[in-house]
Amino acid sequence: MLRKKSLVLLMLLLAVGMILSACGESGKGGSSDGGGDSGGDPKTNLTMGTGSVGGVYYPLGGEMANLWKDNIDVDGFDVSSVESGASVENIAKIQSGDFQLGIAQNTTMLDAVAGEGEFKGKEIDNVAVIGSLYPEAVQVATLKSTGIESIADLKGKKVAIGPPGGATRAAAELILKAYGIEEGDYEAYEEGFGDAKSKLQNGTIDASIEVVGVPSSSTDELQAATKEVKLLDIEGDALKEVTKNSQYEAYTVEPGTYDWLDEPVQTVTAMALLLGSKDQVSEDLAYQLTKTLYEKSGDMTIAQAKLITKDNALKGVGDLPLHPGTEKYFKEVGIIE
Repeated sequence: MLRKKSLVLLMLLLAVGMILSACGESGKGGSSDGGGDSGGDPKTNLTMGTGSVGGVYYPLGGEMANLWKDNIDVDGFDVSSVESGASVENIAKIQSGDFQLGIAQNTTMLDAVAGEGEFKGKEIDNVAVIGSLYPEAVQVATLKSTGIESIADLKGKKVAIGPPGGATRAAAELILKAYGIEEGDYEAYEEGFGDAKSKLQNGTIDASIEVVGVPSSSTDELQAATKEVKLLDIEGDALKEVTKNSQYEAYTVEPGTYDWLDEPVQTVTAMALLLGSKDQVSEDLAYQLTKTLYEKSGDMTIAQAKLITKDNALKGVGDLPLHPGTEKYFKEVGIIE
């Protein structure tokens, strides 16, 4: 009887050991179809974070996804372009493994790598640059009928400052502070570009601050609907304060950028970057994504596509880490040595 009980106990222990071993194996790496693990095997079915509807990231992301799907022949390859809170969210979700690609401002990526701003105390080590896309200008837009003449006039007003998780939010707060307008001095609306445009048009808000590639289709649509869009200058000491305390650079939106713009508008700019996961986007696939983007960008219809060129591929990148596949392509075509 004792011998029989010992045999049963041994069998139970062996069974438990096999279960634990199986669990350990399944916990290694990550699944091939997504998940929240920052590591894991490289994927071919990719998710790309863009931005809010009404901005440039969202339609550009859709066009890039279609461009890649039309030109990259890899088993199981697909790219899903999804709406997101833009820069901060995209970087965080690439790091966590929820996204494999994303668009973000270089200013936000610089903060992420340095562990500053929204990324204070966080380690971002799985996100790399696939290339620079186009310059983004800060637009502080209002309507002539509001009587607002300068950013200083936004004190006490209703202002759209962008959704949480985007670089627009940080830029808006930085600019308002440079004009002595602190949190609580205005009524903040956490709106994406599309909703902000609608609220500005119907008078719900007084102004909208956004970081967007110019010309912006949503700004053109607002002008077409109202005939009275006014872009406010960031100038003087406030301009010096913004550029001193951020990675933004002075920038002028020239007359003719929009058909209806007759006077130059002084503002600041950053660069939009395409980012990718070092773990979940293989070197070979990153190489193909980069090569297709810079050699076939002319096949896209969005206005910013004409700025996605080999000559601009490293603008705003500085010392940020490049994806190994991107580095391979840039060396091949002589962009870097």
